[in-house]
Amino acid sequence: MAWMVLVLAGIFEIIWAYSMKLSAGFSKPVPTLMTVVFVILSFLLLSYAMRTLPLGTAYTIWSGIGVVGAFLLGILILGEQATFMRILAAILITAGLLLMKLSEPS
Repeated sequence: MAWMVLVLAGIFEIIWAYSMKLSAGFSKPVPTLMTVVFVILSFLLLSYAMRTLPLGTAYTIWSGIGVVGAFLLGILILGEQATFMRILAAILITAGLLLMKLSEPS
């Protein structure tokens, strides 16, 4: 259950990062409100997952989901560049997330 909650927290992190971009420096009310709501939800779910998952693992997975998710969203929706180095960096981050998950005792 903690892993599912953690993944959801990571998805909410992607949403708040995207809505922060849309808020144009918090000058637009609806994206600003979305940012605040999803930041709170993301942190609440992360803290819930940390009840049973180790700090290092939970925080790494949560932030990694947000980083890679925001990167992909930037490319797919915002038209940001998909250079070799950026894609390689995302692959390395994803590999680190997988290694972190695999290092957890069953």
